[in-house]
Amino acid sequence: MTASTPASNSSLKPALKPVRTRFAPSPTGYLHLGGARTALFSWAYARHFGGTFVLRIEDTDLERSTPEAVQAIIDGMQWLGLEHDEGPFYQMRRMDRYREVIGQMLQQGTAYHCYSSPEEVEAMRERMRAAGEKPRYDGTWRPEAGKTLPPVPADRKPVVRFKNPLDGDVSWDDVVKGNITISNREMDDLVIARPDGTPTYNFCVVVDDWDMQITHVIRGDDHVNNTPRQINILKALGAELPLYGHVPMILGADGEKLSKRHGAVSVMDYPAQGYLPEAMLNYLARLGWSHGNEEIFSVEQFCAWFDLDHLSKSPAQFNPEKLASINNHYIKLADNERLAALVKPLMEQDGADFSNAPALPKVIGLLKERAHTVNEIGVAAMLFYRKPAPDAALLAQHFTDAVKPALADFAARCASVEWNKESLAPMIKEVLAAHALKMPQIAMPLRLMLTGQLQTPAIDAVLELLGREAVMARLQPHLV
Repeated sequence: MTASTPASNSSLKPALKPVRTRFAPSPTGYLHLGGARTALFSWAYARHFGGTFVLRIEDTDLERSTPEAVQAIIDGMQWLGLEHDEGPFYQMRRMDRYREVIGQMLQQGTAYHCYSSPEEVEAMRERMRAAGEKPRYDGTWRPEAGKTLPPVPADRKPVVRFKNPLDGDVSWDDVVKGNITISNREMDDLVIARPDGTPTYNFCVVVDDWDMQITHVIRGDDHVNNTPRQINILKALGAELPLYGHVPMILGADGEKLSKRHGAVSVMDYPAQGYLPEAMLNYLARLGWSHGNEEIFSVEQFCAWFDLDHLSKSPAQFNPEKLASINNHYIKLADNERLAALVKPLMEQDGADFSNAPALPKVIGLLKERAHTVNEIGVAAMLFYRKPAPDAALLAQHFTDAVKPALADFAARCASVEWNKESLAPMIKEVLAAHALKMPQIAMPLRLMLTGQLQTPAIDAVLELLGREAVMARLQPHLV
């Protein structure tokens, strides 16, 4: 797809202006699924147009922002492969720039000092609530022609407020939600700097988007109420407005807001549970965006297809079963050596012994077809890397007097048969025919003796991977 083909103007690349998108998380916790999806959409849009993807860390919440959370965000982005082209930029390192812009706004009259105390502002709001009006700051310190301001309190440091327009509307064509219009009378004069001079969130975002020349802001729809305020500040600065797109939230399968009770919501919980990044990217891409009926696609194909016209206006529902199914698809495609590197540390924690054992990639090749997670492969593979400890009652049930001669015959033939499935499978059938038995009668006790469990892949495949020496050693204690 090229810039000339979208169905509407919402995703057109601005003429002669490179696309620049951003992901701007607050480092107050892990990178959650909603944030990862926002990052993915912003990243893919920049990639689609050959633009620039900016990573910005909005760390002005000093009480809640932590270096550990910053690292968790960066780790999550790296695991997903969402590489940024610029950044990460940290708002706390841009304080001088914010103060410079606030100073300019004070000089230009688009901002002003407000000496009302928090208690006085709350009293204003209470009066308005009592009168049935929307609670807000009443503009006591807002300078107007012919207006006399109160005396400046000697012992009070002011906040700085943005002089929001009193009349008219703020209107923008949201690339997800369509036209949104908010009356300026619905908004009061926003505090853009606290008494200690530190700027507030909405102001920092505006200056960052302006300085970083962001052309498209794709973010969660919990930011819709911030957008008219940010637009008014941008206009006051004489800055060009980006296009905004507010993506609906992700819900759990029960229709409620996604939370820990629905399972893992941190992106980095998923590699620990055995999910592959390409599966997570594929699944997140389909949460709120579509390309016909396509369900499975590479990240390269996604970037080629991605536009803003097909972002859904409705909340998406997170379905763990669907994610597991997609993960199974990518596990089957994954290189066995790569999967072995992922699964081996988990197996070592469970006590796996890799000495005198089959090569792990070969075992993975046998097991991965049905696995929904890498961890499932690790659990299933343990049968090849630990001494079998069959349940005595189960063994007695399946290792009957009728079966013992057949297993002895099987063990004797194992000494000379060519050790591959093509030879082992007919050899087992010969033993069955010679002793008038059916496959389960010999396969079940063999599984127990060789692996300690009744459920395994095909018995000839298990035999081939275990190897002649290991099979003979595991059978010998039961046949003496």
